[in-house]
Amino acid sequence: MLIETVGQRVRLVRPRSFAGLMTLYEGNHTRLRQLLGNLWRLPSRLVSTSSSDLSIHLTLDEHSRYTTSLRMTYWLDSNGLTSTDPDLLVRIYHDARLAEAVSCCEQPRHIVFKGLWVPAAVELERRWLLNILLSKWLEHCLDHRHVFA
Repeated sequence: MLIETVGQRVRLVRPRSFAGLMTLYEGNHTRLRQLLGNLWRLPSRLVSTSSSDLSIHLTLDEHSRYTTSLRMTYWLDSNGLTSTDPDLLVRIYHDARLAEAVSCCEQPRHIVFKGLWVPAAVELERRWLLNILLSKWLEHCLDHRHVFA
């Protein structure tokens, strides 16, 4: 169950429902704001530092009055080649204070991620998978004290 707060009330939200998905988007926005600060004024490129994790690279794809799109990825070195994985596209809706993982590579390229990714059969399930991935990754970033400079 997810918990959604509406004013002074607290409501339980069913996982894999539309209301639950919107609650997940709100949580993603909150975590991004904790990591990046002001989401309205992001530079075109950001790289994180952490003493206990790989650097995460953010690249601004698009910025408008109401939305910002960015790519979030690790740069992984394997056999002398650099690959970006999982290469997640995130859209931030400033007025609604939501952050949605929009897309990810169809099949992860790095061997560690291949066993974790299962394609979804329906659109709501696809969005749940992408946004759970984003949510867990952002939690991981906070746990490892990533700092974006």
